[in-house]
Amino acid sequence: MFMSLRRTPENTVTVTVNGQQITAPEGQTVWVTMALAGQITTRKSALSAEDRSAYCAMGVCFECLVQVDGLPNQQACLRRISDGMIIETQQITETTEAPLDDF
Repeated sequence: MFMSLRRTPENTVTVTVNGQQITAPEGQTVWVTMALAGQITTRKSALSAEDRSAYCAMGVCFECLVQVDGLPNQQACLRRISDGMIIETQQITETTEAPLDDF
């Protein structure tokens, strides 16, 4: 569904998206990395728990919130990947709580 228009990148990094290791161009956004890997669900709707994903992909809609290295509510469309980053679909809903004790 998605493809990168970049030619061979100069530098790549390895990140983990929902348990899947992915090698991607350094500086690419989290959301593009997820989309190119076929993982477009970024979070669950707080009320209905339905899958959500980037809508505007430019930092306005906040639909692309993910958990990065254990930190919730990170905008996947603005955050750039770095080597070793762990990205997870955010599971916070009306019946769950964010893991705030870890911070």
